[in-house]
Amino acid sequence: MSDPVIFDSTSPRFALPLLFAGQAQREVFVNEALSRLDALLHCAIEGTANSPPPTPANGTAWRIGSTPTGEWVGHADQIACHQAGQWLFVEPQDGMRVQDRSSGTQLWFNSGWQTASSVAAPSGGSVVDAQARASLADLITAMQNAGLLAA
Repeated sequence: MSDPVIFDSTSPRFALPLLFAGQAQREVFVNEALSRLDALLHCAIEGTANSPPPTPANGTAWRIGSTPTGEWVGHADQIACHQAGQWLFVEPQDGMRVQDRSSGTQLWFNSGWQTASSVAAPSGGSVVDAQARASLADLITAMQNAGLLAA
């Protein structure tokens, strides 16, 4: 007797639920997939926290810290999005980027969350060129304002 064909029930990267032919209550699975897509598409987080906020607005998201409490226990370093009055947790994948509204910087996931480091203003040297230093300082400020470097 041949082995039965086994289909995956979720997508490989973000566990989006997949439909099967003749499946009952398809709307539940489609709505779950749309909720995950809504949380991930151009994701912006309010900040990083270890415990859920007391009154989150629907559609807001947070990066969960390394020692979560309350409803977030067991979801360290994941993204928590509040949708339809409940928490939707997303396991980050390498290459995922989010905008952190609290710091105005971007975070990316590469075997752990990463962020740009700060850059010191130019100093030192035996020849001081005030215009060059001012230009470099302006460039650093512009990159910080764009969220490419930490302030």
